Amino acid sequence: MSGGHGAVDSSNKKVALLISVLALFLALGETLAKSAQTDALGANVEASNVWAYFQARTIRSTVLKTAGEELTLASQGVPSDAVRKQLDDWAKTMARWESDPATGEGRKELAAKAKAAEEKRDLALARYHHYEIASAAFQIGIVLASAQVITGIVALAFAGGALGIAGIAMVAIGLFAPHAVHLI
Repeated sequence: MSGGHGAVDSSNKKVALLISVLALFLALGETLAKSAQTDALGANVEASNVWAYFQARTIRSTVLKTAGEELTLASQGVPSDAVRKQLDDWAKTMARWESDPATGEGRKELAAKAKAAEEKRDLALARYHHYEIASAAFQIGIVLASAQVITGIVALAFAGGALGIAGIAMVAIGLFAPHAVHLI
């Protein structure tokens, strides 16, 4: 301290400002991380639900196919008109379950939806990991800058500032190019 009681050294004001800026970016990084984490969880649930529906369609189709084979065998290879009609109906249903662009509920469309949800999940997780590393850099930067105020070791403030810059870089990577740097 210089001056009288209550006066704050100019270098301490700069460090306090650095700590405030780091805390601001920490709040931003944590908010982005939580949002990305929520997006990843939502996309993961969506992918799981769509894959479950895909699997249900597969099972139902297999049941119809098996029933058709049994019906053909039971008619001793010479199906009646009623049996042929039933087999045709089942064949149409199985074809619709395989691909139904009108409703988007065919297996082909469901697989595409599930893969899109998985990609969304993977993107959100990549962002999340970058934001978490950025938050850690901001937190450590705050600790180092705070230690400079106590110890007077200027290098601690510079290290805190460098970590803040590294944290900003990680936030930028998370926002604009989450797949550019593979962390986890």
